[in-house]
Amino acid sequence: MARVGGRNAIFAWIVGLVCAAVVVGLGVLALPMLPATVGWMAQQAGDRPPGATTADDELDPTDPVECRDLYVDALWSALVWTDESVLTPSTDAPTTTATPVVEALSPVVRMTCSWKSDKGEIHTTVATVATDAGAIATAALPGLGFACTEQEARVRCVRTEEELTETIETGGGLWLSTSQNAWYPVDYHRRVADRVFVVDETPGEADAESS
Repeated sequence: MARVGGRNAIFAWIVGLVCAAVVVGLGVLALPMLPATVGWMAQQAGDRPPGATTADDELDPTDPVECRDLYVDALWSALVWTDESVLTPSTDAPTTTATPVVEALSPVVRMTCSWKSDKGEIHTTVATVATDAGAIATAALPGLGFACTEQEARVRCVRTEEELTETIETGGGLWLSTSQNAWYPVDYHRRVADRVFVVDETPGEADAESS
């Protein structure tokens, strides 16, 4: 076959080598993202266990998005007006002695609200977990000293030792845990749980409770 006029074989080889080098370089830069990409592709292909969810599956724009959202007015006032009360919002991991359960469930923290005052400390974490987290918590937490009970469509587990009370509640892909050390505002955990798990109540009823 006759060569087409105007083409330069040497130039074409040089261009080809440069393109190949660019492709190889891009491949090297993309290597750190390979595990995440493979994991995403596996999820899209249906590799997740039946019934399991990701954090994004559970996000709801009506859910609490900052610490103030967790508290009815009466409870908020009781907290902020306690002597030397300081609130520190963060995305720190849950404060709990149930470390093995936290590692197993891998809660994706949405907010942690840490209070310190002259009375003591309170640490509350809201996170997302797989929808089967309640069953796992019920099986694992009693061995760590927690007593678990069914609360409608979720599980609440409580452990008390001296001045420390820990509460872990899971259901519907949500995790709520509270560690209270020597500071116990009235019915703190239940009132926060009502906000997180959206329990229906008569308007103004919660605010009318004693703080």
